[in-house]
Amino acid sequence: MKTSLSTPAHSLRGFKLAGLALGSSLVLAGCAGNPPTEQFAVTNTVVKSAVSAGATEYAPVEMKTAQDKFNQAEMQLHDKHYDEARRLAEQAEWDARVAERKAQAVKAEKTLQDAQQGVQQLREEGSRAPIIINN
Repeated sequence: MKTSLSTPAHSLRGFKLAGLALGSSLVLAGCAGNPPTEQFAVTNTVVKSAVSAGATEYAPVEMKTAQDKFNQAEMQLHDKHYDEARRLAEQAEWDARVAERKAQAVKAEKTLQDAQQGVQQLREEGSRAPIIINN
């Protein structure tokens, strides 16, 4: 003969499982509420790298966007809105990466133009008639 499922031991086991599930949920929710310190460190490094690459001069719009988003992320961090702070910091990181790549591309283009201009000048000098000096 089978016993009823509503024995005190079975009810206690159900409460334990419910408590475990609730505790796990709270732990996971707590992880989502941690400050995004690692993301902020990465973003800060990428922003500095973009500035060093000349992004403020060669990609000013993209660089300003990155810096503005990073500043907003810092305000969200200060207000303990960690998810929003993380999201803004990630966006700032990628905006800074775009700014750095654009700055590198613009500088490479300028270098190429300078080299082409130098080659053109050499060609022009080489095509001139030689000057003969008689003594």
